[in-house]
Amino acid sequence: MASNMKKKVEKIAATKDKRPYATAKYVRISPYKVRTVLALIRGKSVEEASAILSYCNKGGSEEVKKVLLSAAANAEHNQGMDRSDLIVAEAYANGGPHLKRMQPVSKGRGHAILKRTSHITVVLDAKKI
Repeated sequence: MASNMKKKVEKIAATKDKRPYATAKYVRISPYKVRTVLALIRGKSVEEASAILSYCNKGGSEEVKKVLLSAAANAEHNQGMDRSDLIVAEAYANGGPHLKRMQPVSKGRGHAILKRTSHITVVLDAKKI
């Protein structure tokens, strides 16, 4: 039994993605809004993506920029990569839990309001030469 578990752990470790990444969880913005911002930076270099996000007028650009810079710092610190050689390989936003609120309406009723949250992930990779 224990030997099978060791084999399973070794197999998971061997297939694990080694690219640097960063994740921001429970960000209080809709994933639909964040995905439009992530589409702007996907495939760009870190410097170019950071410049795009600095001047982007969308709501989620500040949060995405924080995650991007965190992923770049992880690449430099943990794996010794150079920031100028990094590109945004993957960028995606998954939905988090909803904050459920009620809006009072006529006749004592209430309409549900879902305040959506996001989990933002940015994965970096080295440039292909």
